[in-house]
Amino acid sequence: MPDLPDMPKMNKVIPNRIVIHSRDVQNITGCRERTARHILQQIRIANNKSPEQFVTIAEFCAYTGLKEEDVREFLFL
Repeated sequence: MPDLPDMPKMNKVIPNRIVIHSRDVQNITGCRERTARHILQQIRIANNKSPEQFVTIAEFCAYTGLKEEDVREFLFL
């Protein structure tokens, strides 16, 4: 097998996530799991999304009136 030249090592960049999960909603609002799922369901309805579609952090912030910077800081993004 021929020797391959040394390839530069690539640092893997993990992108910030853009979706919010029920556990995130629980941590941000202090509500219970069922309430967090209900909030996400209401955001999907308000944005004409189907139940299997994700809710973005931006949609969550627009719905709740929270600042996106504050939410991202809270989620360490």
